[in-house]
Parts: sequence; C-alpha cells; structure tokens
Amino acid sequence: MNQANSYDFIVTGAGSAGCAVAGRLSEDGRFRVLLLEAGPRDSYPWIHIPLGYHKTFNNPKVNWMFDSEPEAELNGRVMYQPRGKVLGGTSSINGMVYMRGNAADYDEWRQRGCEGWDYESVLPYFRRAEDNVRGSNDFHGTGGPLKVSDHRWQPSLAKAMHDAAVEAGIPANPDFNGANQEGVGYYQTTINNARRWSSARAYLGPAKGRKNLTVATGAHATRVLIENGRAVGVEYRTPAGLMTARAAREVIVSGGVYGSPQLLMLSGLGPAEHLRQHGIAVIKDMPGVGSHLHDHFNTYVAYRCTQPVTMNDLANSLPRRAMAAVQYAFGRTGPLASMGLFVGAFVRSDKRLERPDLQINMFAWAIKDRSRHGVIPQPFSAFGLSPVHLRPDGRGTVRLKSPDPMAAPEIRFNFLKSSYDFQALLEGMRLCREIARQPALKPFIVEEILPGPQVSSEADLKQDIRARGVSNLHPVGTCRMGREMDAVVDPQLKVHGIDALRVADASIMPSIVAGNTNAPSIMIGEKCAEMVRQAAL
Repeated sequence: MNQANSYDFIVTGAGSAGCAVAGRLSEDGRFRVLLLEAGPRDSYPWIHIPLGYHKTFNNPKVNWMFDSEPEAELNGRVMYQPRGKVLGGTSSINGMVYMRGNAADYDEWRQRGCEGWDYESVLPYFRRAEDNVRGSNDFHGTGGPLKVSDHRWQPSLAKAMHDAAVEAGIPANPDFNGANQEGVGYYQTTINNARRWSSARAYLGPAKGRKNLTVATGAHATRVLIENGRAVGVEYRTPAGLMTARAAREVIVSGGVYGSPQLLMLSGLGPAEHLRQHGIAVIKDMPGVGSHLHDHFNTYVAYRCTQPVTMNDLANSLPRRAMAAVQYAFGRTGPLASMGLFVGAFVRSDKRLERPDLQINMFAWAIKDRSRHGVIPQPFSAFGLSPVHLRPDGRGTVRLKSPDPMAAPEIRFNFLKSSYDFQALLEGMRLCREIARQPALKPFIVEEILPGPQVSSEADLKQDIRARGVSNLHPVGTCRMGREMDAVVDPQLKVHGIDALRVADASIMPSIVAGNTNAPSIMIGEKCAEMVRQAAL
C-alpha cells in the first residue's frame, strides 16, 4: 500500500460534524487523518462577516445550491436548499444561531433504541464543544473550540419584539439551552469578536500545522470503496483527476443530509431497485438510505416599520451601508456584526402538548422573495415574525437523479401532509399577530403587509401558507440511527452490515430536534470522534 496515500481515518465532508470529527481524531497525533471537502477553503471574506451570509446564500463558489422537486402541497413550488460547499460546510453560510433543541428530543431518541443519545448522555459533548461567553455551569462549557456569544449590537426593535412577546403572555427565558426551552429570549450565536465562528474555525483552526491531518479541498468524494463487507477507502475527484485513498481503520461519511445518502447509494448501499435503475451494483439493500427526510417548515407575517431601524433600511440605502462598513471596520460593531435575528420564542401550538412545537423567529427585516436568485428585501423599512413548525408530520426522500457523482440529488420533502402541520402554523400566525398588537411594538408598526389583514379566515390562511411557506433549511434524518429494519446506522453510528464505516452528521438524527441544527451536528461530530477513539484503543 502506498503510505503517502494511506491513512488511519478518512472523513468525507468538512461540514459542521466533519470538521469536529477530523479535528478531534487528529488531536493527540496518534492517527493519520484525511479530511475531504468538495468545496474551497473558507477564504471568501463575506463568510466571516456575520451579516455577510446573505452574500453566500446563492453563491455557487461556496454553496451547493440544491433545489427540491416540486412540492405537491405547496402549489408545485420548488424549495431552494442552500448548503455549504466550503470548509465549514453549512456552518460557514448559515444564520449562526446557537440552539441545541429540546432535552426531550434526545430522550425520545433513547426511547427509540438509540442508547447513549438521551440528553444526559449528549450534554457533555455539547459542553465539551463550547466556549460560552456567559461562563460554565451545569448546561454550558468554557474552553471548547466553538465560540458562543451574545449579540454585541442590536437595534431598538429587538427589545421591543422581546417585550411585546412577554406582553402577549410568553414568559421570558434567559437561556433556551438551559434548564427549560419554552419562552421568549435573545439568541446566542456562533460569533466571536464580530466574526463568524464556523466549525472550520473551531476545529481546523487549532489543527493547523498538525502533520497527521491532511485537509484536501476541491476533493469531491464519489465512492466509498468496500471490499468483503468492509470500507477500505474512498475514491474522490480533484482538478487533477480521480484519486483513491485507503483507510486502515475507518471511513466516516459526513457529507450532510443530502451528500451522505448520495455517497452511500453511489457506493452500492441503498434501496436495491433504485440503485439497479441507475446501473449501480448493489452491495447491500438498505431501503432506509435516503429515506425519512425531515425538516422544519415556516411562513412569516411582515410589517411596515415606522422607523428606519431595520435591515431593510441598510439594504436600501448606500449611505447607511457605508456607515455600517465604517462601524464594522473600526469598531467591530453595527449591523454587520449581527445576523439580523436577535429574538425568538418557543411555544406550544396546543397547551396539551408536552413541549414546544413552534419557534417564533423575530427578524429585523422583511423580504419580498427568498430563492436561488437571492434574498430580495422589501423596498421599505419592514420586519417580520416567522412561526416555524418544529415537529412536522411530513417525511421525504433523497434519491439519485443520476449515477454521475457530480449531479445534484433528487430531494422531496412532502410538506403539509397532515392537518396538524397546518394547524400548528395557523396557531403560529395567530400568535405572531398577537405579539404585533402589543404596546411595545405599537411605535414600530404602520401596517401588516404580508399576508395582510384581509387574509384572516382559515381557508385563506391555508392558501397563503401553501403560496408562501418554505423549508426552514434544517433537513435531517436520511441516514437515521436506530434499530428499526430500515435504520442506516446503529447507536455507535456504524452502518448496519458494513464494517469500518460510520456516518456522522445531521442525517443520522432519528427525528428532528426542536431548534436550529448546527450545534446538534457539531455535538454528533464530537460524540462520533470519541466513540471512534475508544474503539481504536
């Protein structure tokens, strides 16, 4: 075996989880680790400026820019899916909210047979990853690689949103990731000193100079090499041509909720008939690969603002943009130091539910459109309140469109497949309007512009949700963990029936967590690395 092309571990995908896996496995110098990333290094300046994520939203140099298939319940609309194609993966282009989900989410995983994934078991990995500006306590850690901070700048509108939610009867909550998730509060972010703190910054930054870690960019994994039921290496495409690397110990697939099932299917692991249709030799019939796609779904209520304190005012004014640039360049403050989302609330759409199933995001902007053509703001001062359904019933699939590894996968969500999916969002819209009616927000509101006060009946609101609702860009579940017949990985994240192969990213989640998915993906990477190290002792 060519020693120069042989490693102990190969990790495919340098996203939220993949960077954590590779960074941790290379820490003590015992193992030779290869980290493959299809995209470039994270040198694009707008990646690192917090408000710059609008510049990466549809930039093909750092973004896969996937599209779903037309969604039947959404008037045949396509759901645009930006995903990071750069070191750090989607953690380099996301909204930077630090959110773990509800503790009961993880306890539910354990109840479904995923031993070691209850909240008490995963909390140490969240804390290990974290360097929280608020300090260490039972729920938070310091000294970890992932910087977690409070907003250093926020507009007056943010406090008004928070106070209005309290006036609407939602209790204040100082820490969504603490003892209780329910309530309204200020989000923490993966920002440090007004700079994005992606998984690449967190885990690959400290790894610079490690001779045992090779980070290959422009290296698109095309196939896991499997011999006699064991993963032995990875084939990957580079500008110089097709390359092969061998793994003496394990291959860890971390391509994300779309990339990981696609790579497994290209490698002969997936629904047998589907693979045969694409001329792929079946190594193992695994119906669960690419199944159970699960994502949050949201819509929004938008208001024209009386005061020039929104991000729309920044986007629509050259002088304001110039002033923001000066504030950021010389003081690391101002709008560019934020990401425009300061306040949120977790509530129950039905008081009989045991835990929140709605997340109300309160944005300091309002948009006309959000698609692969970009984020287009309203041409006037405006802001929005967005109800996100955290527990939708709909499940979708990821399948191959082509045996060509460079082709985008076929993505189907099957949103709004139950009456509950509608009812939760209807209650969310009602609650957003209730918040907007409170005294704290009265000085900021001229009128509701979307969907508009004339849209009030249940039938009209449902029609509006079908017309404007979108994926909340938190997809999970396509290589789900468990012991069911169609589970893809076991609680050690080992692919069922294949030796020396694991999956570590949001695709392994048995069900979606109630909140943003970056922090849980990093936790998965941390826990995977620890399990791999323990197995290698």
